[in-house]
Amino acid sequence: MNELNTVVASAQADFNQAGTPADLENAKASYLGKSGRITELMKGLAALPVDQKKSQGAAINLAKQAIEAALNARRQALADEQLQVQLEAEALDVTLPGRQRGQGGLHPVSITMERIEAIFGSMGFEVAQGPEIETDWFNFTALNTPEDHPARSMHDTFYVEGGSATAPNLLRTHTSPMQIRHAVQHVKKHRAAVGDGGDGLFSGTMPEIRVIAPGRTYRVDSDATHSPMFHQCEGLWVGENVSFKDLKFVFTDFCRIFFESSDLMLRFRPSFFPFTEPSAEIDIQFQSGPLSGRWLEVAGSGQVHPNVVRNMGLDPERFIGFAFGMGPDRLTMLRYGVSDLRLFFDGDIRFLSQFQ
Repeated sequence: MNELNTVVASAQADFNQAGTPADLENAKASYLGKSGRITELMKGLAALPVDQKKSQGAAINLAKQAIEAALNARRQALADEQLQVQLEAEALDVTLPGRQRGQGGLHPVSITMERIEAIFGSMGFEVAQGPEIETDWFNFTALNTPEDHPARSMHDTFYVEGGSATAPNLLRTHTSPMQIRHAVQHVKKHRAAVGDGGDGLFSGTMPEIRVIAPGRTYRVDSDATHSPMFHQCEGLWVGENVSFKDLKFVFTDFCRIFFESSDLMLRFRPSFFPFTEPSAEIDIQFQSGPLSGRWLEVAGSGQVHPNVVRNMGLDPERFIGFAFGMGPDRLTMLRYGVSDLRLFFDGDIRFLSQFQ
C-alpha cells in the first residue's frame, strides 16, 4: 500500500509540474501508458497467490482512479489557464464608446453649389439643368461665337462622336448654352399660353427670364487652379428694363451673402466676351483676413449681346438683360482657403472629411 501511495503522490507531483497539455500527456504515459507504473503493477498481479489478487487488485484500481482524477484536474487547470490568457489578450473595455461606421457627407464643391442655388433662389432665380454633351450651335454659334471666331481658341475642348462635320458634338465648355435652351423654351411656353403662333422674333409682353445654370463643364486645361473637368454657374436675367446697374446690385449682394461679409469690395473691369456687350470681369477684394488687399477674379459678366437675344427668339429692340458666369470651384477655394484646385478631385478622405 505504501508503494501505491508513493506512486499516486509522484503522479500528482509530475502532473502539477506539467506546464502544457503536451507535457501533461507525457507525464500520463509514465503512469497509465502501456509501459506505465500502474500498468506494470496490474501485470504483476498474475504472480500473486489467489487470495492476494483480489485485495491487491482493488488497491491498484483505487490508485489508478486517484491518478486519473489528478490527471483530469490538471487538464482542467491547464484549460482554465489557457482560457484566462486568451481572455486577457482579447479583453474588451465595455466602458468605451461603440465603434460606428463613418457617415458620408457632401463634397465641398457640392456644398458651394447648393449655397449658390439657395442664394439666387431667394432672389427669384430658377435653376436650370442641361446636357453636358452639347451641339456646336448651342455651345458656340448661338452665343455669337461662329466658326473660326478667335474666341473659340480660348475654349479648347473635347469633341465626341455624333453630330456631323459641320455641326459636331462636344463636351460643353461652359454652362452658357443653357441661356439659349432655357430662353427658347421660356418663349415657346409663353407663346403657347397666349396663343401667339408667330414664327418671328417675339416682341410682346412676357414674364422676365431669371435663371441660373450650375453644372459640370470641360476644357483641355490642368494645373493648380484649373482642371479638365470643372464647375460653372451661369446666370441670366432678361426683361424689358434690366440694366447693368441690376447686374452690379445682384452680384454684389450675392458675394456678400456667400462669403458672409459686407467687408468686401467688387470691381467690374472692362473685358471682352462674344456673347455680351459691354462685358466686364468681376473682381473682389477682401478688406480683412489672409487675402486682404488682393483683387481676385471670380466671374465674367456683361449685357447680353443683341445677337444672342435674337437667338433666344426675342426682339433685342424690346428685351435686354445681363449674364454672368462664375466658377464654384474657385469660390470654394476662396471660402475655405484651399490653394490647389486638384485637391477637390483627388478623393483623399483626409482632406474631404474636413468639410463635414
